[in-house]
Amino acid sequence: MYYVYILQCSDNSYYIGYTTDLKNRIKEHNEGSGGRNTRLKSPVELLYTEKFENKSDALKREAQIKRWTRAKKEALIKGENNLLHELSKRGKP
Repeated sequence: MYYVYILQCSDNSYYIGYTTDLKNRIKEHNEGSGGRNTRLKSPVELLYTEKFENKSDALKREAQIKRWTRAKKEALIKGENNLLHELSKRGKP
């Protein structure tokens, strides 16, 4: 299985990534070996995950979420699907 996840870093920023071993990956992020973007922003807290059967789908979803606004990411984390839809419509004619 592949997991797409959202972390909240110590500076309140979000980090989006993917992994096959969620528990170990979070541990790596908190130990400073999980990636350059989280190295100086630990500790991190896991806020959201999605499961995928293949790497391709996980990578596509990770890329999609990374393009979203903070407000849309927060709606996803909170499970506010109706708000996700509304935030997608904003800015469109």
